Amino acid sequence: MLRLPVVMLRLPVVMLRLPVVMLRLGASSGARVLGARVPGSAPLSAALLSSSRSHSGSQLAEPDRNRAPRMTENGEQERVLSLESMNPAIRKVEYAVRGPIVTRAVELEKELLQGVKKPFTEVIKANIGDAHAMGQKPITFLRQVSAICLYPELLNDNKFPDDVKQKAGRILKACGGNSIGSYSASQGIEVIRQDVAKYIERRDGGIPSNPDNIYLSTGASDSIVTMLKLLVSGQGSSRTGVLIPIPQYPLYSAALAELSAVQVNYYLDEENCWALDITELRRALHEAQKHCDPKVLCIINPGNPTGQVQSRKCIEDVIRFAAEENLFLMADEVYQDNVYAKGCAFHSFKKVLFEMGPKYSDVVELASFHSTSKGFMGECGFRGGYMEVINMDCAVKQQLTKLVSVRLCPPVPGQALLDVVVNPPQAGEPSYKQFLAEKEAVLGNLAEKARLTEEILNGAPGIQCNPVQGAMYSFPRIQIPERAVRLAQDEGQAPDMFFCMKLLEETGICVVPGSGFGQREGTHHFRMTILPPTEKLRSLLERLKDFHQKFMQEYS
Repeated sequence: MLRLPVVMLRLPVVMLRLPVVMLRLGASSGARVLGARVPGSAPLSAALLSSSRSHSGSQLAEPDRNRAPRMTENGEQERVLSLESMNPAIRKVEYAVRGPIVTRAVELEKELLQGVKKPFTEVIKANIGDAHAMGQKPITFLRQVSAICLYPELLNDNKFPDDVKQKAGRILKACGGNSIGSYSASQGIEVIRQDVAKYIERRDGGIPSNPDNIYLSTGASDSIVTMLKLLVSGQGSSRTGVLIPIPQYPLYSAALAELSAVQVNYYLDEENCWALDITELRRALHEAQKHCDPKVLCIINPGNPTGQVQSRKCIEDVIRFAAEENLFLMADEVYQDNVYAKGCAFHSFKKVLFEMGPKYSDVVELASFHSTSKGFMGECGFRGGYMEVINMDCAVKQQLTKLVSVRLCPPVPGQALLDVVVNPPQAGEPSYKQFLAEKEAVLGNLAEKARLTEEILNGAPGIQCNPVQGAMYSFPRIQIPERAVRLAQDEGQAPDMFFCMKLLEETGICVVPGSGFGQREGTHHFRMTILPPTEKLRSLLERLKDFHQKFMQEYS
């Protein structure tokens, strides 16, 4: 045998700076690196090569191997992604509902588990509308259909009523491979979109709904952000302005910050049960026109965090205003089942729009949103929802369909659950009586807790709580002594954050400061959900009332 010398070759490593292309690789994806074939995306390789040429000319540039890496002040190599180099718009994003106070609440829970002594035995998270986390029982029919969709072999189980198996079988038949583990069409499963359209028609007294105008989504939040992406454009004084209510749900301010859009605040009237006033809308619009191009008006009805339910007259006024000012309307209606106050009723923007006649129904552009997370369902984790678009330009609609296709499809289990929500048992079907009883029990219980919240909080000096007409929250106004305001400012906190953090540390009650939702200068609020079980909610409210009194005495 001949022993040949082993020759070690040191080849220079060539670092190429190419645009980052993310490919989903898998047995069925059909993707190839460099050739980059993706079903429905044939131009990808051409786009990659074109982008590469635009970055480096006709030939790949030789890297500068003698250039030293950038170093930090501590002598460490500088990271490619840092707070300084990251997208600056993301740094501006804030989401109070899961902000620092919730982070501290989680830490306190861990400390309690570790045996650390506290002045309380549990943390009550009244910061978010998570019904099942607060003890609300699932609706049997919804879960039964979902169970069969997950385990199709249960179609042969006689323990399930026939209407449950029929609905589950219909959903499965519409899924690829008869499985909710498969992808769906990007716009959502067609039979489910048909059922959503029929639901809207029933809700709106027979006004037609076209399944092609329905887009299923990952909860309502996903479709709201998608619509804002379509609407935001321009630079400088032509940058899109979006009118949002103050107080608002922080999804809106967060999405606008991420998109670098201009947030245009209009204030709800706290002295009039948080009513929407057209005069205030007009003021906000005209002020904004001086520095941006306001073209979107967002409405939350019933209100979050404020719990008001808009009257039909108010909705008509808003539609007229939108038509006069050529504004795109976005109607967030996820709490449409949650109306408690006597004399209040939910009116969908679409229904009112069409009943106002062709002068408005033919021209006003509208997107409305609904979700499985709220209402009597409370199925937050399934992430089911839909958007209906009205009077959308056909070419723009094609762009919307393209945009949602980038995310492939909404979660199919969430789509299946949505179908059961919009297509519930009917009178005479085996599951109808139990379904109706459970639904009415949930909504009746919420109505009682809405009344209880208003009653107890208004019994406390220094706390003023408007009626909780709908949704799942109260947004009481609280007095904060001047000394506490100064201490909060010294610590770099909003005064109501200071109050809420003290409340959490001393009582274990987690609520969200009103400054996270927006409020008029000089006022202080917090948002709390009414979802805890009735007796726990009563105890929470009494402890909160006592703490506020102690807080006032300590800092006066």
